[in-house]
Amino acid sequence: MRAVALRLETVSPPADRPAFADVASAEIDHVYRYLLHFTRDPTLADDLTSSTFERALREWARYDPRRGRPRPWLVEIARKLALDHYRAEARRTAREQRAAEPEAHDGRIGTALGLPDDLRAALGTLSAPERELVALRVILDVDTAETARILGISPSAVSTNLHRALGRLRRRMEGGGA
Repeated sequence: MRAVALRLETVSPPADRPAFADVASAEIDHVYRYLLHFTRDPTLADDLTSSTFERALREWARYDPRRGRPRPWLVEIARKLALDHYRAEARRTAREQRAAEPEAHDGRIGTALGLPDDLRAALGTLSAPERELVALRVILDVDTAETARILGISPSAVSTNLHRALGRLRRRMEGGGA
């Protein structure tokens, strides 16, 4: 019985925990300044500060003042969020760069798609948005309305841009240049 009571005592938070609203109002400027220093971007620091306090509120029941003051705990949350943001940004940038490369993947992608070399080379001359449009409409046979929804453009823009991209592709395939 005593072991169970002891275990519950170490798990349950102490009764002298400050109110979250008090901690938030006392620490928000410190967390923002930390994030501003860390990111060097006021807008990003502001967004990450909001995310920090949102997460802190969700995790407030687990905060134990016996393990440390609120500021280091909040800064730890802020730092993790900032690092997560930069990791996600690096992955997004890498994806965009890969998508923008004409055919720098030594032909493996085109081969995997079963495209002939001349078509793969011609597709490589199109811009990344044009290649995406051709992939959706021609290769994957997605209808115009769905393609417009996926790309966030109007159906008429899909049709116009596809017509232009296919024209460039046709000229390239016929040997008329890009």
